[in-house]
Amino acid sequence: MSQKKDPASRIADNKKAAYNYFFEERYEAGLVLEGWEVKALRAGKVQLTDGYVVIREGELFLIGCQINPLRTASTHVRPDSVRTKKLLMKKDEIRRLIGKVEQKGYTLVPIQLYWKEGKVKAEVALAKGKAEHDKRDTIKDREGKREVERAMKERRK
Repeated sequence: MSQKKDPASRIADNKKAAYNYFFEERYEAGLVLEGWEVKALRAGKVQLTDGYVVIREGELFLIGCQINPLRTASTHVRPDSVRTKKLLMKKDEIRRLIGKVEQKGYTLVPIQLYWKEGKVKAEVALAKGKAEHDKRDTIKDREGKREVERAMKERRK
């Protein structure tokens, strides 16, 4: 899944995940949502930073993804902003993920939510946690790139 998504189709990014984890593989999964959640996603009322994926009885679930209900939510619906959401993937992909997650140090992390053909999709990564020195290296690389960009910008003037 190396293709870039249209920025307009992006709903939410988990920038904290790239800082805390090395991504080994990326997967696309569908989400089982309620109507009020879809409306809230269209309005951008979602936070993905504290989300993580767990495997229960051979199924994937997204936990900690917070979708805040709109004020105009229906009165007969009891919105739960941190409801556990089921992820939809093919069985063979889930089995492969179960085998890899059982290995030491691997976890499943949601990277982003986006629209694809009118449906909400989640990009999930098989990830390994970074050590503290790796996080410092990430910061150092990011600052180095900023300095290069500034120098190039100054040179163009």
